[in-house]
Amino acid sequence: MGKKKKRSEAEEEIKANDIVNGDSHNKTNKKKNKKPKTDTAAVIPTVTVAIAGSIIHNAQSLELATRLAGQIARAVTIFRVDEVVVFDNNGESGSPEANNSDENESGAAFLIRILRYLETPQYLRKALFPKHNSLRFVGLLPPLDAPHHLRKHEWGAFREGVTLKERSPDGVGTLVDVGLSKNVVVDQVLDPGTRVTVAMGDSWNLDADISRQVVSSSKPREEAGMYWGYKVRYASNITSVMTECPYEGGYDHLIGTSEHGQIINSSDLNIPTFRHLLIAFGGLAGLEESIEEDHNLKAKNVREVFNIYLNTCPHQGSRTIRTEEAILISLQYFQEPINRALQRS
Repeated sequence: MGKKKKRSEAEEEIKANDIVNGDSHNKTNKKKNKKPKTDTAAVIPTVTVAIAGSIIHNAQSLELATRLAGQIARAVTIFRVDEVVVFDNNGESGSPEANNSDENESGAAFLIRILRYLETPQYLRKALFPKHNSLRFVGLLPPLDAPHHLRKHEWGAFREGVTLKERSPDGVGTLVDVGLSKNVVVDQVLDPGTRVTVAMGDSWNLDADISRQVVSSSKPREEAGMYWGYKVRYASNITSVMTECPYEGGYDHLIGTSEHGQIINSSDLNIPTFRHLLIAFGGLAGLEESIEEDHNLKAKNVREVFNIYLNTCPHQGSRTIRTEEAILISLQYFQEPINRALQRS
C-alpha cells in the first residue's frame, strides 16, 4: 500500500509540473489542438470564455438574473474578452433564435440576449432589439462603456451603425445611423436593419459629400489595437463549444476552471503561445456535471477534455463561489500568464 501511495504522489507532482511548464498531460488533447500547418499571415490572438446558461437558475427573480448577466458582461469587457459562448447542460436548444416566446426563456437564451444587448452601443439598441420581457430590467445595469460605445459628441476612426430603409440623397449606397447628429452614407448597398462597422475617415464634416466604407468588425483591433466588444454565440453542450468554434483551426488551448482543479500560482503558470484560447466555467454543479451530461464525452474525465484544469481561487472563505464571481477572479488570475504568452508570439 505504501509503494502505491508514493507512486500516486509522484504522478500528481509530474502532472502539476507539466501544467506549470505549459504542457498538457493529455496526449489526446495535444493532437486534437495541434496548430494547423498552413499558417497564414498574422493572426490576432483571441480569448474566449464559455459559460453554462444554467447559472441563471441561481437567481431568485428576473431582476437578480439581469444583474447577474450584467456582472458577466462587465467582467468580460474589462478583461477584453473576444467571444462569449453560452452552453446548455442538457443538450436542449436554448438559443434566443430558437425561443420566440416572450416568457419563460431558458437560462442560456436569457443570458445570450442580455449579453448581446449590453454589448450593443446604446444608440443602436432600439433599432436592433424589439421589446422583450427579458429586457425589462436592463435599465438598472451600469453601462459597459467599451471603446465602441461612443457618445454623440465623440468622433472615432470607426463607429458601429445600423443600416436604414431610406436611400442616400444621390440614390447610391446606403444610409447608416452611427449615433451622430446626422446619418452617414456608405458605398455599399445593404439590407436595412443590419449592424455594421463603419470606417469614418478623417473628415468630421457630416455635411460633406463623402461616402464612407463598411469594414469588418475586427478592423479596429487590427489597425488601431482597439478592443471592439465581444461576440456571443450559443452551444448546445461542451462538445459544441469546441467543435463549432468560428475561428480557423479551432481553439488551440483549452482551460477548465473548478474548485477541484490544480492549484498553481498565477506567476508560475506558463500558458503556451496560442492563437485562440478558451477558458470554461461550469454551471451550478461545475464543469464535471456539464461533461457527464454531454453524451459525446460520457467516457471522459474532465482532465482529458482540457489542457489545463485549474482552481483559480484556492483557500476560499465561502463554501461556494458564484460563477459571475469566478469569472471576475479567474480573468484577473489569467492576465499575467496571457500577457506573457502574447509577448512570446
